[in-house]
Order: sequence, then structure tokens, then C-alpha cells
Amino acid sequence: MAQKTDRQPGVLRSLDWWTMAIYIALLAFGWMSVCGASYSFSEPNILSLSTRSGMQLVWIGTSICLGFVILMLDDRYYDTFAYVLFGLMVALLFLTIFNPVSIKGSRSWIRIGGLQVQPAEFAKFATALAISKFMTTYGYNIRRLRDFLISCAIVLLPMMCIVLQNETGSALVYLSFFLMFYREGMPGSILFTGVAMVMYFVIGIRYEQVMLWDTPTSTGKFIVLLLIQLFSAGMVYVYCHDKRKAMQLGGFTIGITLVFLLFSEYVIPFDIVWVQLFACAALIGYLMYQGLSSRGGSYLYIALFALGSIIFFYSASIVLNNVIQDYQRERINVLLGLEDDNSGAGYNVHQSEIAIGSGGLKGKGFLNGTQTKLKFVPEQDTDFIFCTVGEEEGFLGSAGVLVLFLALILRLIKLSERQPFKFGRVYGYCVLSIFLFHVFINVGMVLGLMPVIGIPLPFFSYGGSSLWGFTILLFIFLRIDASRNLIRN
Repeated sequence: MAQKTDRQPGVLRSLDWWTMAIYIALLAFGWMSVCGASYSFSEPNILSLSTRSGMQLVWIGTSICLGFVILMLDDRYYDTFAYVLFGLMVALLFLTIFNPVSIKGSRSWIRIGGLQVQPAEFAKFATALAISKFMTTYGYNIRRLRDFLISCAIVLLPMMCIVLQNETGSALVYLSFFLMFYREGMPGSILFTGVAMVMYFVIGIRYEQVMLWDTPTSTGKFIVLLLIQLFSAGMVYVYCHDKRKAMQLGGFTIGITLVFLLFSEYVIPFDIVWVQLFACAALIGYLMYQGLSSRGGSYLYIALFALGSIIFFYSASIVLNNVIQDYQRERINVLLGLEDDNSGAGYNVHQSEIAIGSGGLKGKGFLNGTQTKLKFVPEQDTDFIFCTVGEEEGFLGSAGVLVLFLALILRLIKLSERQPFKFGRVYGYCVLSIFLFHVFINVGMVLGLMPVIGIPLPFFSYGGSSLWGFTILLFIFLRIDASRNLIRN
């Protein structure tokens, strides 16, 4: 039975100890990985504060103390001071842009005494609190354009500040909040549009210079424009509930593409892309006509989707070649297979793949990794620490670590769904979205499946800022969850 009081005795009794056990296990395995990645034969004492493994113990100890302090605070503080914390963190992020100290090209660090702190790691929990508070205001509706735009602004404001610090990887983490938006009622079409853009970029850039059969047609452009037309036809069926029109549009797209493809192959070779652009223009015009004549907003949105897709696709190559920095372009080209640079942009990934592969099934054992001991993998105790797990613990150890992260994500979903108030549920989904993004991207880039954007693996990568940031993020939610059965006066 819920206790009808404003006081909150026995927080530890209401704490989710399963999540705590996973947290402690991740800290333990993380410390062992830091030991393996940073161990030096010249300094065999892994507990010495002059070593990274010794300092990581300090960060772990202070993180546990920080988590205990968070649990002892009243959970209502996080709701009450959400905007204050967010404002302070945004101000700190903005000031950090002008930091004269640059570390590896990034201006995201500030020095406090003898410590170097990265505010971007702490801005995540402040943003999660602010968006949770805003989404629980009276009358909020994520499907209302004004409310959705303000929600996006709360997320994009710190993201833009971090981009201006030349810390693109940390900025991209904020895109994970859109997973929470989807859970809270954001139209699936928005999420689908994001996935479609990724497909356009990868396919278009990867196969742009590959010719289709014996025609002077770019395979990348051909496939992307065909996808745009087919996606639009599918959206007519899903959102306009008109199967007949959807079949007609799909048949027209496939039919005209096939006819001109055969004509170009066997009669007169020419660039079919121009025919597809004409077909896309006809499709957009038809959708706009249907929308205006029937006053159906869905048709107009689909027309906007098709037009925006074409604009995005043709601007993507411009951004890739003229906007982003050289090292980022090289990483993307290496990932897409456009360049084979094992001594330059692809060196980190190549060496990490060698380290993971050398671990085999059971691994080489604790502190016995040769690739890591000889420092072949740059950043092997921070962004690429998962390769140390693969080399020393092998496939079984790597799978065990991923199972632990999966257990954490599933547990966070369970805790989020049992929250009696929307504030706790929204914050919980913010937390699990951030963790999911970090794990998916970090492990993916170490395996060569994702671009190298430089984000830490939660509770594994060396450093106080990331460890404190993840601990604060998680323990605030555990504190909110511990008060789930409390009935306020």
C-alpha cells in the first residue's frame, strides 16, 4: 500500500537493485578493460594513481559517492529545478565555445583546478530533465506543431553549442531524444523520414560513380530516385488509405523506369536519371493536385516528403565535399568503401578489427592482449575500448558485455513503463535512448560498421566526465523510480 506522506523514508528499500547490480557489474568490467588497455610493463602496479587504471578507480569511487548523494535528495528537486539546470548547462556550453584551450581539435573541455571537465557529458541529463518537464506541462501535445518545435528546440540548442565546439560526435548523441519523442506520440512518418535520409545518403554516395549496366546512368542516383517514388506511393497507401492510387503510382514508377532502362540498354544509351527526375516532378505535381482538390493534407505532406528527399539527396554530396571537415569526410569515405586507407583515416578501425579478431572465442586473458599492450590501437582506453574486451575476453566476453548492456536497456524500459507520472516516464526513455545510442554507435564503429564519431562506451571508456555524466543520468532516474509508490498530498 502506498504511503500517504510527503516524506520519503527508506529510499534504499524502494531502489531497483537489479539496475544497481548491472551498474556495478559494468563498472567492474569497465575497470578491467581500462587496466588491459592502459597496462604498461614499465608501471606494473595497476592501482597506482600515476596510471590510468588507478585514476579510473578514483573516478569510479567518486561516481558511486555522487550516485549516493543523488539518491538522498528529494526527487521533486529534479522537476523543480529542471529549467534552471538546463539554463546553466547551456550557458556553460556556450562559454566553452570560446575556450582558448583546444584538445585534439576540440574546444569542449574546460579546466577546473587540476581537472579537465567536458560540459557536454553533463548537458545530457540537464536536457533530459528540461524536455521531461516541458512535455509534462498542462495541455502539451507532441502532435501540435508549436509544442513539437519547442521540444526540438530544447534538444537542438545544446546540440548546436556542442557542434560549435568541434565535438560532432557528442552532438549527434542528442538525436537519440527522437526515439523518446516517438514513444510519446511523435508521428512515425518523422522517424521514417530520418531513416530514409540515411538510406539516400549511404546508397547515393556509395554508388554514385558506379554506372548501371552499359548505360551512362549513376547507380546511386537511379536507386535513390526510384526509392523516393516507391516510398511516396507506399505513403499514399498508409496515410491516405487509398490502395488504388498507391498501386497506380507504384505501377507507373516501375513501368516507366523499366521501359526507359531497356531502351537505354538496347537502343540508345542515355542517362535515365533525367527521366526519373521528370517522373518525380510529375508525381509531386499529381500529389499536390490531389491534396488541393480533395483538401487532403496527407497528399501535400507526401509531396513535401518527395520534394525534400530530392533536395536532401542532391545537397548531400555538396555537404560531403564542401562543408564538413576533411577528416570527417575521410572517415565517411572509408566506411562506405570509397577509400581503402589502413594507414590514415581507417587505421583505428583496421587495428581494432585485428585486435578483436585475435581474441578468438575465449580471448587471450586479462592483461595478455598483444595488440593493446603494444599500443597498436589509438584511443584504445577511451573510444575504442571495446577492442580490448574482444582481445582479452574473446567472443564470449564481448557477448557477455553486450548482454549486460541489453539487460540495462530492457530494465530501463520496464522502469520507464511503470512510472505513475509522465515526467518519470519521459525522463526514463531519455536515459535509455542515450545509453542505446552510445552502445550501438560505439560498438558499431569499433567493428567497422559505423562511422568513427568519437563517443565513449558507457562505464567502460576512461575518463571522469563521461563516467560522472552517465552516473548522474542513471541515478536521477533511479531516484525518481524509488518514489513511484508515493502518494503526494
